Amino acid sequence: QVQLVESGGGLVQAGGSLRLSCATSIRTFSAYAMGWFRQAPGKEREFVAAASRSGGSTYYGDSVKGRFTISRDNAKKKVYLQMNSLKPEDTAVYCCAAVPDVPSYSSSYYSRPRNYAYWGQGTQVTVSS
Repeated sequence: QVQLVESGGGLVQAGGSLRLSCATSIRTFSAYAMGWFRQAPGKEREFVAAASRSGGSTYYGDSVKGRFTISRDNAKKKVYLQMNSLKPEDTAVYCCAAVPDVPSYSSSYYSRPRNYAYWGQGTQVTVSS
């Protein structure tokens, strides 16, 4: 059974930083693209970032470009989200997700939650003003 487990969330002041981690049990992790999504209370799930299976291609939601960085370590079967210059509007539950990757996928493919096969339970990030 595939498991994705997020960690690293917490309470931080505006302008601060956090680094989220997602550990997976996916045997063929290097064949999967990985994404981060977030959901705030009363709002729809929002695409945050994604990395192709090699990590060579990365994609970001408009609201986090220039502040967040996704990376992955295929040997450790982990994906990370470095979040800098945090704002109160970044407050949400952050989830990682995995999808088998195909080189022909367009960037928009990675931003759609319905395309992902596996999901973690999420970690809460709260940014105080």
